[in-house]
Amino acid sequence: MAIQLFEYPTPGSNLKLRVAHGHFATSHSHNNYYIDFAITKHRLSEAREVAVELAGSFRTSTVVDSILCLDGTEVIGACMASELTKAGITNANAHRTIYVLPPEHTSGSQLIFRDNTAPMIVGKHVLVLAASVTTGFTVKGAIEAIRYYGGIPIGVCSIFSLVRECEGFTVNSIFNTDNVLDDYQSCDAHDCPMCKAGIKLDGLVNAHGISTF
Repeated sequence: MAIQLFEYPTPGSNLKLRVAHGHFATSHSHNNYYIDFAITKHRLSEAREVAVELAGSFRTSTVVDSILCLDGTEVIGACMASELTKAGITNANAHRTIYVLPPEHTSGSQLIFRDNTAPMIVGKHVLVLAASVTTGFTVKGAIEAIRYYGGIPIGVCSIFSLVRECEGFTVNSIFNTDNVLDDYQSCDAHDCPMCKAGIKLDGLVNAHGISTF
């Protein structure tokens, strides 16, 4: 089944949020919208524009050593690192540059870093970048992992956010329910009103995209 995507622009930029309305399941929740981030994450022009928007929230940060990229946001992360470097953000790294890296996930969804990537987290000031923050489950796990490996989380940013705060950090996002999708709902699978109403799932969603039924 093909889903129909609608585009929501944001004032002041050329960025668009591409969404479909329906009944969608992630590993953590059931949602009434699917947001397709593929073009935003992988088209350089859009990734760069996202980076410029998000970097503005951290230009006053004292130190950014590393950007931890969740949900396949490495292209945006690299553009953010470039923007922050141009803005004069300092870092404590020996090579005076910002590390951009994704985490590795275990079969139990825990985040780990190998011996060759852990030094990019240990003792570093780490900014968490995600495509979306809805339940906050993934970002919370990322912050816990940073602290476990001896890093210092300094902030959270995303393209879309349903929550305003996660683990004590303000979630800086371009899109949220104040400017789009004010009827967005995310709930536990056991509490899903669409399931209780007998509405079948339209698709399964993860960081790579959607598989429709």
